[in-house]
Amino acid sequence: MSTEYKEPAPYKRGEANPFESMMVRFDKAAELCKLDEGLYNYLKYPVKQVIVSIPVMMDSGKLEVFEGYRVIHDNILGPSKGGIRYAPDVDLDEVKALASWMTWKCAIANIPYGGAKGGVKCDPSKLSKLELEKITRRYTANMLDVFGPDTDIPAPDMNTDEQVMAWIMDTYSMHKRNTVTGVVTGKPIVIGGSRGRREATGRGVMIATLSALKKMEINPEDTTCVVQGFGNVGSVSADLLHKQGVKIVAISDVSGGYYNPNGIHVQEAIDYVAKHKNLAGGNFGDKVSNEELLELPCDILVPAAKEDQISAHNAGNIKAKLIVEGANGPTSADADQILRDKQIMVIPDILANSGGVIVSYFEWVQDRIGYFWEEDDVNNRLNRMMREAFENVYSTALKYDTTLRLGAYVYAIEKVAEVLKLRGIYG
Repeated sequence: MSTEYKEPAPYKRGEANPFESMMVRFDKAAELCKLDEGLYNYLKYPVKQVIVSIPVMMDSGKLEVFEGYRVIHDNILGPSKGGIRYAPDVDLDEVKALASWMTWKCAIANIPYGGAKGGVKCDPSKLSKLELEKITRRYTANMLDVFGPDTDIPAPDMNTDEQVMAWIMDTYSMHKRNTVTGVVTGKPIVIGGSRGRREATGRGVMIATLSALKKMEINPEDTTCVVQGFGNVGSVSADLLHKQGVKIVAISDVSGGYYNPNGIHVQEAIDYVAKHKNLAGGNFGDKVSNEELLELPCDILVPAAKEDQISAHNAGNIKAKLIVEGANGPTSADADQILRDKQIMVIPDILANSGGVIVSYFEWVQDRIGYFWEEDDVNNRLNRMMREAFENVYSTALKYDTTLRLGAYVYAIEKVAEVLKLRGIYG
């Protein structure tokens, strides 16, 4: 099979290109499972890429035009699923990579979705609430032929939240002339959201961590953990791991990090951030940078911040025994072999942080049937599906004598390819 891949245009934010990193792993997994060349080419490219202009009359009276994206990587297993991010550096390469990740993440989680991702190139910190609403509603209106509960289902991502999802649902519903709660997930509970959704990604990180520690025959109460990123995913992961007996020795956010080998009181940090917006000025331990934090002595490292935090530059200095990727793409492809040589187990993002999309699926199911579960029911179902996903990936990695990352890709690719072969190619 030919896996020749032409490098895309240079990625403007630096050396790391998320689409290229994804393709490196995809190519290696495709080689491992001897994927047919035709299927390889089919799965390599998105089935649809949409770029729209979003004209908005700003509060100042000036007309601004923003650019919006939606990439559907595939819809083989079911309607495509993926978040929408608002950021000034969003571009098509990033959205394509994230859409591909969603395909594999949904396949690994054994939920009936394909992969998609969306984005709007804007800076939410410089927008009023009214401007943000106008951008969201016009973006949604431009995507009416793409979005739909049976076709493509958005969700929150970077700089989007429950309110943005409510605007999307309302705009779509107004055009359809009836309330369509299932068109989007991550909504407020009062309009069809699911209990347990906010904590789902962090809870999934915790479940994946415990599953790995069991394989490693390590007692959680005997471990220390460093968490990079203290937003929703990082703070919930830290809190839930702490409640399982893991000692959290370092945390960080954009303002910097704190290290306390005796353990950090996680709830105090959560309360501090709720009051002060970030960790800056807190007294949680010795100050460290986000770069230094990654190299601290610990058993578990949870990168839950941004992409490409662990690379060939610093992978050799990582001291953790287990890395659990709470963020999307926190480890660049050039670090994979270094970490493997150091015998560090890495639970990849497409497995570790899939709790969010699993509970998004639960929300969609509840919207469709009009019956909503108690939070314990949501959490129990999430626990079962995350553990099953981990076991499937672990078994695949053993079968192919490879890492959990490549095991995850192989499992997902084989599943999607099998369904594609069974469905056939129309035309």
